[in-house]
Amino acid sequence: MRRLIGVLPLAALLVIWQLVGSADSPYLPPPSTWWTAVQGLHAQGSLLPAVVVTIETFAMALAAALVLGSVVGLAIGSSPRVRRAAGPLLEFCRAMPPPAVVPVAVLLIGFGQTVAVVVVVFTAMWPIVLNTAEAVQSLHPVLLESNRSLHLPVGVRLRKVYAPAVLPGILLGVRVAAPVCVIVTLLVEMLTAADGIGMLLLQAQRNFVSAQAFALLAVVGVFGFLVNAGVVLVERRVLRAWPPRGDSL
Repeated sequence: MRRLIGVLPLAALLVIWQLVGSADSPYLPPPSTWWTAVQGLHAQGSLLPAVVVTIETFAMALAAALVLGSVVGLAIGSSPRVRRAAGPLLEFCRAMPPPAVVPVAVLLIGFGQTVAVVVVVFTAMWPIVLNTAEAVQSLHPVLLESNRSLHLPVGVRLRKVYAPAVLPGILLGVRVAAPVCVIVTLLVEMLTAADGIGMLLLQAQRNFVSAQAFALLAVVGVFGFLVNAGVVLVERRVLRAWPPRGDSL
């Protein structure tokens, strides 16, 4: 019910827009024309393939960013030497804007879905890296010494000690990285003219088809909402299985 209340301002805006707007407006067509535009794209057979490609790129990039970000974050957080050596490079890569990465990635990899995945992973992995490293650094030294003293097996250490302490940081990084993946996926599709919603949105803008552009924006908004809801749901279930213990024993 609370989530529905949060949608009320958006619904009220759309209703006002529908009542005030004109179907002949070249810039602000009413929401009723968006559905017609979506139906037109679906009838042409271009909407569903574009949605599938965008979802595939997003899913592959987020999964790869999760794996790489967790591994790099664990390495940086568990070793002061690695942290000092990788610090400047980490800050340099993290501050690099995605549009600047696209031309270099295209030169090295070429056009296609692969370059989109690489750019999205490069951009989205840094929140996971930083939050994972911070979670590892926050482990209590006495807790680590107890593990060494008790000679716990590696599997027990990972399941009972490291997972409850590090997972909240990893999941927080994923929550930040997920919307970044959505945004950068669309951006790369626009810059490289790759198949996907971003390319359809760019074509609608270039052809001055306002209703189609707003309709695609609505599709992107719904997709982003579902992604956020899915990440929150997974986070709750994972933390229920491994309740965070912080730095306490």
